[in-house]
Amino acid sequence: MRSAICERLGVEFPLFAFSHCRDVVAAVTNAGGFGVLGAVAYSAEQLDTELSWIDAQVGGRPYGVDVLVPGRTEGPRATVPESHLSFTTGLLQRYGVPFAASPAGFGDRVSARGATELIEVALRHPVGLIASALGPPPPQMVSMAREAGVPVAALVGTVEHARRQVEAGADIVVAQGTEAGGHTGEIATMVLVPQVVDAVAPVPVLAAGGIASGRQMAAAMALGAEGVWCGSVWLTTEEAETPQSVKRKMLAASSLDTVRSRSRTGKPARQLASAWTAAWDSGEDSPGPLGMPLQMVLAESAMARVVQAAERGEPGAVELANYFVGQVVGQLDQVKPARQVVYEMIEEFGDAIERLSRLTG
Repeated sequence: MRSAICERLGVEFPLFAFSHCRDVVAAVTNAGGFGVLGAVAYSAEQLDTELSWIDAQVGGRPYGVDVLVPGRTEGPRATVPESHLSFTTGLLQRYGVPFAASPAGFGDRVSARGATELIEVALRHPVGLIASALGPPPPQMVSMAREAGVPVAALVGTVEHARRQVEAGADIVVAQGTEAGGHTGEIATMVLVPQVVDAVAPVPVLAAGGIASGRQMAAAMALGAEGVWCGSVWLTTEEAETPQSVKRKMLAASSLDTVRSRSRTGKPARQLASAWTAAWDSGEDSPGPLGMPLQMVLAESAMARVVQAAERGEPGAVELANYFVGQVVGQLDQVKPARQVVYEMIEEFGDAIERLSRLTG
């Protein structure tokens, strides 16, 4: 495909695959797309191991790394209040999941300092892109990437955020609509993308949110995007590390079965609606979600127990279990290899462009 972003990054298709699973990243990259590994769950040592594995699989083809750099957090040294520990313990016990709340996790990684450590590791590998998932990329992140000759991408949900990201040094802007899984704003992709394209030109824009097919990819590029950034579509692939209990819920879900909730991270993030989100968002005894990273630390500690029980088929745990996913979950009804998903999207993209060209021929 003759896209400027393809030429710049050295890829065949302007299809970017965000995933926390190294196998998905490698499979999409090897199929001609651009895999991007979400690094927030890794320590610096773990990330180095994962990237070394990807290096060995992709044979020099370009891929990227995504880090979480929120603009504001409550600070890694803050503690989870007893009220929230008690609520979480009681919630899980009501659904038959034993839980002795002792939250520990990656709270200190959700910071500029933590992200910088991950970036230092990433730049020791032949990565082709560093992405900032929340907030403007810190100056040190930009300077480190510039020195290594690696472009910086930044995710945005408003035009104001897009301008701010470019001023901070972003080379590529990912305009992510509210349909997307994970952290999103409130503006739909169809509205957001052309506004961001006009606001930051000539900086290239990738469209994200509600894109899991070639037709949706064609629509995004018709809006002025130079490529697409997809996450949810890879969660039900063969390679995905999505727990089977959660994958089954996704395959059965409709596009109405997601919700923007602060219950997993402390910031609004689209995910499968479940007993977990209902209890935190509308439960009478809910203390309300904490800010980031405390809610993330608490939720990930609890959800690890929930998923373990759900994988054993315990019905209460299945009701609680969820994961970040966008509204395109209603399209995800089959398990396929990631490579097949890439090829099907590109083939359908070509068919859509040909159909549109006949309208003016």
